[in-house]
Amino acid sequence: MEIKEITDKNEWENFLNQTRPHTFLQSWNWGEFNRAMSEKIWRIGIYNHETCSTKHEACLVGVALIVKISARRGKFLFVPHGPIFRKQESGIRNQELKTFVEHLEDLAQGESCAFIRISPLMIKNSENEKLFEDLGFRKAPMNMHATDLAWILNVNPGEEELLKNTRKTTRYLIRKAEKDGVEIVKSNAPADLEIFSKLYRETVERQRFVPYSNKFLQAEFEAFEKDDQISFFFAKYQGEIISGAMIIFYGDSAFYHQGASSLKYPKIPAPYLLQWEIIREVKKRGLKYYNFWGISPDDKPRHPWAGLSLFKKGFGGASEEYVPAQDLVLKKSYWITYLIETARKTRRGL
Repeated sequence: MEIKEITDKNEWENFLNQTRPHTFLQSWNWGEFNRAMSEKIWRIGIYNHETCSTKHEACLVGVALIVKISARRGKFLFVPHGPIFRKQESGIRNQELKTFVEHLEDLAQGESCAFIRISPLMIKNSENEKLFEDLGFRKAPMNMHATDLAWILNVNPGEEELLKNTRKTTRYLIRKAEKDGVEIVKSNAPADLEIFSKLYRETVERQRFVPYSNKFLQAEFEAFEKDDQISFFFAKYQGEIISGAMIIFYGDSAFYHQGASSLKYPKIPAPYLLQWEIIREVKKRGLKYYNFWGISPDDKPRHPWAGLSLFKKGFGGASEEYVPAQDLVLKKSYWITYLIETARKTRRGL
């Protein structure tokens, strides 16, 4: 087993395109986004001689984008939705993960990090959780991304069937928005980031959640825009934009990563038509899935995402639950982070 840094974008992307499921959080451009946010990153490849047909070569069996997070509560290494292995769907071998974690520990020590956090894109089950437990990991107090429980729609069926599979109320509101004269506009113009940001701030003030900064939104758009992997979708009513979404297209999926809306016209169900037109665009691009991103658990009706989760589920689809974020403690100072994040999670009702 050998670990080397990958500097070739084509090698990285070609490998990820051969794996399932797809995630933009391990894409080359998400690494560029983190660099734009002044974070230090590594793109490493995990190579195995045993899997190659020739004895003198080592085959790439896994990749991992690693981000160094320098927060006020401490420094740590973060692996979002990784590592990604060639046989991700059928599970990974203990030795491959063990080799990767040993590399992470050496890297973390050199970077003076207090802990390592991995948010693996692995279905939650006892076998996958035990992989991390055996390596000394513990469940993190909170996730970095709201994705350990995601809602995913398979868009392969025809439009008529997809519409039929929506909740009755959702279907009615899609049609009502059309009758009300709501218009959906798609844009890849960088200048429209300002329009989306304004709508996003209005949403933050209303719903009182912790927002991403303007720098974050701009860096995210710019990182994916050059490869036509991101678009804005806006819903207009009487000439005004009242709802919007920033959608990332990567691999065989589209991701609803950012959304915003106005309550100026509360009786106009623009967000419903907006999502329906996004689904239609996903189909036009020949993709297979629309990932609505995170939802709340069914057993937490008072969860702050409960209303948004009900909205997402109305379009049909199914949930996927992944192994929750895992922490490997390296220094005693980790427990400061643990206490801070536990308090934040409680305060936010998550």
